[in-house]
Parts: sequence; structure tokens; C-alpha cells
Amino acid sequence: MPRDAAPRSGRPPAPRWRRISMTHSPPEFDLRQASLQLAGRQLLAGLDLSIASGSVTGILGPNGSGKSTLMRLMTRQLAPSAGQVLFRGQSLGAYAARDLARQLAHLPQTPPHVPGLTVAELVALGRFPWHGAFGRFGADDRARQQDALRQAGLADRAESPVETLSGGERQRAWIAMLLAQGADCLLLDEPTSALDPAHQIEVLSLLRGLNRQQGLTVVMVLHDVNLAARFCDDLVALRAGRILDSGPVADMMQPARLQRVYDLPMVQLPHPDSGRALVAPRELGDGAPW
Repeated sequence: MPRDAAPRSGRPPAPRWRRISMTHSPPEFDLRQASLQLAGRQLLAGLDLSIASGSVTGILGPNGSGKSTLMRLMTRQLAPSAGQVLFRGQSLGAYAARDLARQLAHLPQTPPHVPGLTVAELVALGRFPWHGAFGRFGADDRARQQDALRQAGLADRAESPVETLSGGERQRAWIAMLLAQGADCLLLDEPTSALDPAHQIEVLSLLRGLNRQQGLTVVMVLHDVNLAARFCDDLVALRAGRILDSGPVADMMQPARLQRVYDLPMVQLPHPDSGRALVAPRELGDGAPW
């Protein structure tokens, strides 16, 4: 049993703000008592977390729990007010901007509007860390661009304007830009936001496939617990700016542990096809979830 896993009875561990390491692999990210305070508000408090290289990690939690703030901390958009954020053994703040961008790519919750750009042009922007604003877009850049389009399944839409794509295609175009960037660690804030179920599966399958085929590290904020369990190796649960719980998916998909995260009674049931664990809110006789 991992050191921080709940007992097999399913009873969640008492909240102790201790170091949480979900695997024994060398950490991609290592947060050590990382805290963030802005304008007198404590947004994140004493986060201890190790994320293994080559893993897929889902960040869960209710609205306002600090998920997007944690993502901004891990992408250096915000600096910790206390503690450390290490990336591959080095302080995140110590990296030169271009060097960091060659290793770490980020997709925000709401990507910017890019009127007039074709899919190929958007993907080409991912090469900026390698040649700068005035550098030449050379043969290697073009090869990376074409490979990224192929991996994202958009080679046949390369000359289409981005605004003509469906929601799922547009999200895949942004992921292709991250792939062209050449980084092998991807951080995505709610990559399935506003997508229908089919496109959610499409996007998450792409990310999981990239992880399995190329060993990319993927960290993403998700709201759907069952989708997170299907596509992630590990889950981290935030509440009120603190890490409330974390661990491998099999350990985290326990109703008692998730009830503490969402303050909602849960029930576990097997998937009718695979038998893997699913969770759902409990219902009372009147149909209310609690």
C-alpha cells in the first residue's frame, strides 16, 4: 500500500498537511510547502506534492478550491509566496524563459481568440521557443509542425481557419501547438471544458495516447471524476487551497474519500463493460442527491 493511501476499509485519512508522493519515480514536479498569498488572501497553503515523470495526473476539487491557481503556480505565471516549486530538480523560477518553454507547455482554460489564423499557422506558433520572434522557420520547424498536425489528427484541416473548427477539433489544434513546441511536459487547465461527451473522450484519448506512446508527462485540471479515473494514473484533490487527498486512481475512487472532497455522499458501482470503479452521488427517495 502506498504510504499515503487510505486503509482498505475506504475510510479517508485524516487531513494532515504532509508531503504526498504518489510514486517512486523521479519527480517531474516537486512542491515543498508551497503557498500563495495575493492581496492579503491565502489562495494556496502549504502544498506538498510530487508528480512523477511520465505520468498522467488529474487535479480535482470543487469550484474555488485552487485548481487553476495551482496550475498557474506550476507554469510560473504566479510565484509562491512561501515554499518551493521545483521542476526536474531545479527551482521553477531559475529557468530561463526559453529553456522552460522548451520543456513545459501550458494550455489555459480559455485559449485566446485567434481570428484569421489557419490551423497550420496556429501550430507553427509552438516553434517560437526554438527560433524566437525573428528567427527563420526552417525545415526542422516545418517537420515538427507537420508531425504535430498528424498526431492530433488534423493534417487534413491544416489550411482551415481555426474559427471554423468544431470545439473538439479546436482543442486538438491547441494541443498540436503544444506538441510542436517540443515540450515533454504538458499542463492543461480543464481541456474538456464546454465539450460534449464524444469530444471529451476524443481529447482525453489523444492526451493519454501521447503519454503512452511518447512518455509525455500530463497534468490536467478536470471536473468529471469518472473521466479523470479513466484517463489518469494519479489524482490530486484540492479543497480550500489545500491538498485534501491524493493517490493512485484505484485508491482515490473510494466514496468516502471523494465525499470529503466534494461534501457529497457518493456510491461506487462497476462499469457494465469493464468493471472498473465508477462513482455517483447518492440519491434519496425524492431523487435529491443528498
